[in-house]
Amino acid sequence: MSADDDEYIYDEASGEWRPASELKAEAAKASEVRDASGNVLADGDSVVLIKDLKVKGAGQTLKQGTVIRSIRLTDNPEEIDCRHDTIKGLVLRTEFVRKR
Repeated sequence: MSADDDEYIYDEASGEWRPASELKAEAAKASEVRDASGNVLADGDSVVLIKDLKVKGAGQTLKQGTVIRSIRLTDNPEEIDCRHDTIKGLVLRTEFVRKR
C-alpha cells in the first residue's frame, strides 16, 4: 500500500466518493468555535463580554467588559460553558464574547 491510498466514503450531499481524510478535515473545520470577532476559541481561553447580558435565573446582569476565564467548549459551536465568580454553570453564546 502506498501513502496515496486512502479509504473512500460516499458523500451523500455531493453524490461523490471522497477520501476519508478530506471529509475528516472538513468536519474539523466545521466544528471550530469562533467568537464575535471570528477568532478561534479553545478550552481554557479567557473571553470578554461585548455587551451587557441579563442572566436568567440568577437575577443579575453581567456587564460589558466582564472577563470570563477558563471557558469550556460544548457540542454546540455557538455556545461555551463557563463559570463566573457569582454564577456557576453559565452558558454563553459565542456571539456575545470576544477572545481576550
